[in-house]
Amino acid sequence: MSDESWVEQRIGEAVDRGDFEGLPGTGRPLPQGEADEDWWVRGYLRREDVSTDLSLPAPLVLRREADDIDHTVGRLLDEAAVRRVVGELNQRVEESWRRPADHGPVARRVDAEEVVARWRENRTEPAPVPVTAPRTSWWRRFRPRLKRSTTPSA
Repeated sequence: MSDESWVEQRIGEAVDRGDFEGLPGTGRPLPQGEADEDWWVRGYLRREDVSTDLSLPAPLVLRREADDIDHTVGRLLDEAAVRRVVGELNQRVEESWRRPADHGPVARRVDAEEVVARWRENRTEPAPVPVTAPRTSWWRRFRPRLKRSTTPSA
């Protein structure tokens, strides 16, 4: 008995037993993959929710960060933190300039003053917290009355 006929026989027995009934996707066409050879890589990255920045050259990643800097600093609370984030980005840009590159785009520095100005413009001031008098507990309100009622009268 050849291997092929043995495999076909096992498949036929499984079909007769109903092992292939009720499987997810039964009766639906197979999804059409993309025409290029890296379709499975993109599918894997999409399924695993992995950033595609890992496959980009460093200057492109840095340019993307520079484009998104306003969104990045928008959630920060003080100017020192904004300047620190911009400084770290500019430091990584300068490090990428020192690495040899064959060709392609070059990352650009970000002007900290412009970013801080946009941050100030877009920032919403937190609402002032109203100052309320501290509440006393309910039993302290009755304490002076209790003292008056328990003192002997003359």
